[in-house]
Amino acid sequence: MRTIRPLLAAVVAALAFASALLFSAAPASAHDVAESTAPANGASVAEVPASVSITFNNRPLAIGSGVTVTSGGENWADGPVEIIDSQAVQKLREGAPAGEYTVVWRVVSSDSHPIEGTFTFTAAAGSTTTASGPVGASPSVSAPSAAVPTAGTAAPGTGSSEPAADASQPFPWSIVGLAVVAVGLVIYLAVTARKKLAASNSPDGDTSAE
Repeated sequence: MRTIRPLLAAVVAALAFASALLFSAAPASAHDVAESTAPANGASVAEVPASVSITFNNRPLAIGSGVTVTSGGENWADGPVEIIDSQAVQKLREGAPAGEYTVVWRVVSSDSHPIEGTFTFTAAAGSTTTASGPVGASPSVSAPSAAVPTAGTAAPGTGSSEPAADASQPFPWSIVGLAVVAVGLVIYLAVTARKKLAASNSPDGDTSAE
């Protein structure tokens, strides 16, 4: 039995290691995500709003944030991005024309990872409101904001404003691989321990003097 106890201890340690890897994988890979935009993605509004905004599931960091609002090849964003609670708000300049607008945003999430995305909207008329109205107000938007399908993650430290292609986070395959290896080690140790126990209990393995 003395030879079995170290093996059993190794099995317990391997199981604990595998459990720690699996339970830590989910929180480690989760970043903040964009939940909605104003105007909603693909929406048609009566006129160009005084500002656009993106709402996240957590409050993003103010540093490193940037939003461009382009139409006709011109960026109509006015001033820096403002972080208000869980929203990133970007004011627009006066005189923005009617037409289709593309909003490309990039912020640093609460876990310090850059996330980025894009959405579009179409305005039937040009801007008739000043940018000095309430921050985040979009008086011309009548429809509720919708989820942003193009929100995604980027590598930390990159300055690209390209929209991300997918909102899903990369699955932690490396951690799963380590867990599989740990489980395989557990099985190997268990089989080895069982064989040694069977050998020590068999008549052929008894070498004591009669």
